[in-house]
Amino acid sequence: MIIRKATSKDAQFISPLLLLAMQDIVFQIIGMKQENKALEFLLHFIKKENNQYSYQNCFVAEENYKVIAAVNLYDGSKLKELRKPIIEYVHKCFGTNLQIEDESGPGEYYIDSLGVSPSWQGKGVGTKLLQFLINEYVNLNKQTLGLLVDENNPNAKKLYLKLGFSPVGKTLFLGKHYDHLQIKG
Repeated sequence: MIIRKATSKDAQFISPLLLLAMQDIVFQIIGMKQENKALEFLLHFIKKENNQYSYQNCFVAEENYKVIAAVNLYDGSKLKELRKPIIEYVHKCFGTNLQIEDESGPGEYYIDSLGVSPSWQGKGVGTKLLQFLINEYVNLNKQTLGLLVDENNPNAKKLYLKLGFSPVGKTLFLGKHYDHLQIKG
């Protein structure tokens, strides 16, 4: 398995993987529960630069030249500027005035979402992606990685804790309760 920085050409493969991880959130952002609209929304932004979901903020895992997993992360201090194009797009295209809490902020690189192809789930791919990020950001660059984990997902939380993340607080995000976890460099 190869883990590499994503390119704009990966967008069509990244969007369904990220949607696996954040379908309910995207449905809330676009104001409808339509998978095709959610995929279009993600694809639109993953292909572009300078936004929260941009390919610039993604890594992919490949096996035999096929993208099998993707992770989206960015500098939490840039959240507002990265989110601005999304808020403007949602207002223009969906007619809603999106009000969304900040899930990250200064002092951490935020793992927004991580999705693994269903045929590769349960084979350690997500763990390897997380270990890659921990090595790159925490071990080599002495940064802090952060993420939110749904309080109703104890298996994911258990994995993050096993990898070295620690609880730093609780967050209410789009009506759901999450544990905020970090691993510091």
